[in-house]
Amino acid sequence: MQPNFTSNKIRLNIQISPELKHKLAEVSKMEGKNISVLVRESIEENLKQIERKAFEEKMKQAYLDLAQENLDVSKDFKYVDTENL
Repeated sequence: MQPNFTSNKIRLNIQISPELKHKLAEVSKMEGKNISVLVRESIEENLKQIERKAFEEKMKQAYLDLAQENLDVSKDFKYVDTENL
């Protein structure tokens, strides 16, 4: 996974539980990556998921708005089809 950020990095201090630190150390050894890379990748993936969810919600709302608009338009033409009978 390639980071989307430039090569300029800043230092960020966070506090985590000892259990989480232990899990990170285990995964770090398994993956052959240092802990800061794992944390950075996890944050990037989580942010992508949040952005994707927000986009999906916007698309859902736009679809619902369009569906309502289509219903309103069809109501305008409800009696037009019977005018020629």
